[in-house]
Amino acid sequence: MSGTAKTRAGFGSTLGPGHGLGVACGLAAGVWLGAAEAPTKLVNSGLSPYAISLCMVAGVFTARWTVPTLLKGTRYVFADLAENKHLIPTAILAGMLWAVANTLTVFAIRDVGLTIAFPLWNTNSLVGILWGRVLFGELKGASTRNVVKVVLGALAIVAAAVMLGFSTIHGGGQGVGPHAGHALSGILAAAGASLLWGTMYIPYRKAYISGMNPLSFVTIFTVGELATVFALVLALDGGTKAAIFHSAETKHLLFWLFLGGFAWVIGDLFQQFATKYLGIGRAIPLSNTNQLWGLAWGALVFGELAHADAAHRLLVVSGSVAMILGALAVSTAIATEREHASTNDALRRECVRYRLDYDRVLRNYCGSGHRDRADQDEGRGWWDYAILAAAAGVFVYLGFYARAPELSMNLAWVWVLAALLVATAVIAGWGLWKATRFS
Repeated sequence: MSGTAKTRAGFGSTLGPGHGLGVACGLAAGVWLGAAEAPTKLVNSGLSPYAISLCMVAGVFTARWTVPTLLKGTRYVFADLAENKHLIPTAILAGMLWAVANTLTVFAIRDVGLTIAFPLWNTNSLVGILWGRVLFGELKGASTRNVVKVVLGALAIVAAAVMLGFSTIHGGGQGVGPHAGHALSGILAAAGASLLWGTMYIPYRKAYISGMNPLSFVTIFTVGELATVFALVLALDGGTKAAIFHSAETKHLLFWLFLGGFAWVIGDLFQQFATKYLGIGRAIPLSNTNQLWGLAWGALVFGELAHADAAHRLLVVSGSVAMILGALAVSTAIATEREHASTNDALRRECVRYRLDYDRVLRNYCGSGHRDRADQDEGRGWWDYAILAAAAGVFVYLGFYARAPELSMNLAWVWVLAALLVATAVIAGWGLWKATRFS
């Protein structure tokens, strides 16, 4: 049997390098995405939400060009983009959606706190499940067991969001968020982020069933991000006179926001690979375990539950547990052969629509396309090292001016959670390298 025939025959029984690797990527994404939101607590230091978002996205921009360069080199990235030119506008659009959603999360954190905001915008899993089913045939042909898992998991996520929203509105001024009196606006901001982040997965999935590498996708993705947050600052935060462009008082905060953006990229890359190998409906709930890590940073490091009464703590804990269980129920619905066949149909439709080589796209989708790329062994150009050096220089420069933010933090928990970040990145990254060479 030829290699192509084997690939076609095996498609129905496995999705990429395996469900386990996709799950590992989704869990690692949750850890890093949870940590990345912690620096947005700096909104309490006087920066506007628009400025916070701009600074984070600047860090994101730096990371999205640096990490792919480090892992694969620009020769690989641009060769992949040249093969998938039709997806470049799609990636830019996805970046624009992300930027607006990220800005909304800063408003949400300001008004209801990190502990509450996380589970509210994690209802994006419902949006993602809907789009995955309607546009890409996910769950088509699924077993009754899998359908039940997805439905019950989605209902648990909704119930958890209602519980957590209720705890902020009826806090009597003593809720867990720093500005409980603005609970409604915070909830609406989190809901808007949920809608945009759920919709953002459409370009993700479209790119990967067309054979694009996640590293290439995020490199262009960031163009839409940076352009959008600049536009938001210019239109809604004072234009060229915005404080972020002129105030020397903000310089000491930039390092932490860049660091948050960089951490977000690590999490998002794992999330991208999870989406590629698990699909939208499973990857979003799995990465939404960032609720657990958002709760850990908010409660353990920043003490957001310190002044909450027993009833509100119970609501927060119960809602968080319900959301995590709902996400796990959805993510453990392992795709059957009939579901894989539906995914293959979606892949073929993309190949017909854009006149793509089905065999090449299938190999790239399954993570084995790196064996076909002649430019894998071409090495890196001097400009790759220049990009890495420039990124390191930015962080060194900002770190020189950085000082600890004037926020109450438990440093012991900071070190514990930071160690968990490193461990998950090493484990999931090693798995991706061994199985796919980050393809």
